[in-house]
Amino acid sequence: MVRLHVKRGGESQFLLEAPGSARLAELAPLAARIHNGRLKVQRLCSEMEELAEHGISLPYNMQGLTDEQIEELKLKDEWAEKCVPSGGSVFRKDEMGRRNGFAPNEKMQQVIKKTIEEAKALISKAGLEVIKESEAQLWWAGKQLEETKLLSDYVGKNEKTTIIVKIQKKGQGAPGREPVISHEEQKEMMLYYYRKQEELKKLEEEDDDSFLNAEWADNHALKRQFHGVKDIKWGPR
Repeated sequence: MVRLHVKRGGESQFLLEAPGSARLAELAPLAARIHNGRLKVQRLCSEMEELAEHGISLPYNMQGLTDEQIEELKLKDEWAEKCVPSGGSVFRKDEMGRRNGFAPNEKMQQVIKKTIEEAKALISKAGLEVIKESEAQLWWAGKQLEETKLLSDYVGKNEKTTIIVKIQKKGQGAPGREPVISHEEQKEMMLYYYRKQEELKKLEEEDDDSFLNAEWADNHALKRQFHGVKDIKWGPR
């Protein structure tokens, strides 16, 4: 199976394995389906966090209204009696006026929060833009992977290949290429050259001539080495 490291822009999204014989007309929509599914999970997690804090959503015609306005308009939350939290509720008023304030008890909150953590761990990173399956395109090495071809037409017959592909909407043009060096390598190089500049600056400021004591600066060192009299010490040992 060929492993595809799918990215959106410069952000890693997920890994997808497919045989080299996979048709790209089917592979691009599959990548879009996974991408969009991850977005749904992300939105569900966000709503579950609110659910744990402030209970279920109010009906749309009650959201954002004050208690006085709700009473004056004689509106009623019909779902409040049907969706009672298991184990009882704790009232926590939603200042945004989107939820009814009847949050689940502490034990149930922990169950919800643990579920959120597990779901987020599975999807890791996710983008923010939904891509229709019919509009999805895959790019690799600056080339658009044409729908009429097979994956093996681009990566060869090696089923153990790993490639980085980018998912893009049709008509958006080519995504940015992968950097030649990683961000960490770039930081290391910048730090190295910064240190070299600091060393040179220090030498210039001190007008350093200590190099004259170095062996390579001795005009007679090579001559002594040829005559076999290098490193002779005088006096008792």
